[in-house]
Amino acid sequence: ACTGIENIDEAITLLEQNNWDLVAAINGVIPQENGILQSEYGGETLHGPAYGPTSHSTAASSTPSSSSAFRHVVPSRQIVERQPRMLDFRVEYRDRNVDVVLEDSSTVGDIKHILENELQIPASKMLLKGWKTGDVDDSTVLKTLHLPKNNSLYVLTPDLPPPSSSHSGALQESLNQNFMLIVTHREVQREYNLNFSGSSTIQEVKRNVYDLTSIPVRHQLWEGWPPSATDDSMTLAVSGVTFPCHRLTVGRRSSPVQTREQSEEQCTDVHMVSDSDGDDFEDATEFGVDDGEMFGVASSALRKSPMMPENAENEGDALLQFTAEFSSRYGDCHPVYFIGSLEAAFQEAFYGKARDRKLLAIYLHHDESVLTNVFCSQMLCAESIVSYLSQNFITWAWDMTKEANRARFLTMCTRHFGSVVAQTIRTQKTDQFPLFLIIMGKRSSNEVLNVIQGNTTVDELMMRLMAAMEIFSAQQQEDIKDEDEREARENVKREQDEAYRISLEADRAKREAQEREMAEQFRLEQIRKEQEEEREAIRLSLEQSLPPEPEEESTESVSKLRIRTPSGEFFERRFLASSKLQVVFDFVASKGYPWEEYKLLGTFPRRDVTQLDPNKSLLEVKLYPQETLFLEAKE
Repeated sequence: ACTGIENIDEAITLLEQNNWDLVAAINGVIPQENGILQSEYGGETLHGPAYGPTSHSTAASSTPSSSSAFRHVVPSRQIVERQPRMLDFRVEYRDRNVDVVLEDSSTVGDIKHILENELQIPASKMLLKGWKTGDVDDSTVLKTLHLPKNNSLYVLTPDLPPPSSSHSGALQESLNQNFMLIVTHREVQREYNLNFSGSSTIQEVKRNVYDLTSIPVRHQLWEGWPPSATDDSMTLAVSGVTFPCHRLTVGRRSSPVQTREQSEEQCTDVHMVSDSDGDDFEDATEFGVDDGEMFGVASSALRKSPMMPENAENEGDALLQFTAEFSSRYGDCHPVYFIGSLEAAFQEAFYGKARDRKLLAIYLHHDESVLTNVFCSQMLCAESIVSYLSQNFITWAWDMTKEANRARFLTMCTRHFGSVVAQTIRTQKTDQFPLFLIIMGKRSSNEVLNVIQGNTTVDELMMRLMAAMEIFSAQQQEDIKDEDEREARENVKREQDEAYRISLEADRAKREAQEREMAEQFRLEQIRKEQEEEREAIRLSLEQSLPPEPEEESTESVSKLRIRTPSGEFFERRFLASSKLQVVFDFVASKGYPWEEYKLLGTFPRRDVTQLDPNKSLLEVKLYPQETLFLEAKE
């Protein structure tokens, strides 16, 4: 409509050149001012003649404003020249998956030849199913089918026997398998792709179809059930439906009053009409009989356990029960629900580092809504939705079925989101449930980006989740930038503080070292002074204790000793020859040379006098009548 391009090959080529960005592809072929194509292909800005949509659309040509607003440029030949387009196929056969990549110029037969080598099955025995278009044979060129890049197919081999295994093992495996039922609504010509586990019953399938088509089970007219499916209580695993995909058609019975011939014709195939058959229940609703009673069972017996206990004191315990009940109803492939209070979910989603933050998805369940079963089983449990939610969202759930739980959530909603959002949820009707709230945390408040109602499709749900994610990603990038700048500032401040601390530590250590050195010097000086004082006291004591020096004219024998110090000085003194050698030692010590530190040496012969007995007299040690001695420091 915007570009006037009707050739699908050209459109796909342009999309691939723009990495499947639709806006970029459209902008690439719609000229801006002065007719210049603003999209760059191959690194050059391209020019081309502009023309209006009149050549493609008569309606558009009738509106001059449309002509000017939607003018487009025919891309140059070298831009749209078609490169070989590669298609990816995921082919499923029993318990195997085979990936096949081919150019779109290949045929369906080429795929079969590749599968023949991989699966060791003759190509003539294969039925390749899963095409979105009509009849396809081996000569069909893939390009003519206008396929997307990624495709899923499955192989059927009706002429080959199934692999041998024990009956119980095969049955258990079938119960664990997922069946896709492609149900066509005959009156509106609409097709539904429904996934069911092998343990689901035919009755459950019909009830799900009732939610989608509004055709009560008793009025459903079916085609396509296998002959072995004779009872609505049978599971899909034993009913004989084709795995992994089976096609069915459903319509509304034309009239409650049928001719005998019509009844007999329909009774020839028991699978054409639901087992909730007959005119006995045609007007059951008028007499207060619900769908549960149609099967001879009271509706209360068919009701499942509540998703959440009423008036639950602990939100974590309530969500544990919700998760367990959800798994029992819809299988284990479902979003991972956060177990804890709504405040804890906020903390987990919004208050971590900017890179780790996520959107908060709040799922509001309601058992009385006709949309709940289909929304949970077909959309909320779809693998693509489950994977996207687990990667980008924190998912929290609440059951709004009970009035007490509803009032409790509205109170929480008012506290966290304000009265406007609470009033919006309060005014939602039961049939508009379930609801899916997308919450984004901001600096000052929490913003509700989107409220998704239950009447949606998987594609629409995914698109709205992705749209919310785009808004969140833009905000997250700003938050990351602000956080990085703040961390950079804090790092600089920390580095400055650390450098200042290290400088203070160095100054303190230097000051303490100086103080220790001064204290050590003072201590050593004190010791030296004390030692000097002690030595001086000893010297004075020795000097006073020396006997008086005898006169030269003394009548007693006198020994004259001349002592040379290490510095070369001499001092002399006379001693009585009868004086002990200790007197000489005391004399030398009184001059500042204690005999503990110095030794006294004789000359001829050279001897160490300090080694002699100090109690002997000078005459006995032969220091008489005179002698020259030398003082030498001990080592």
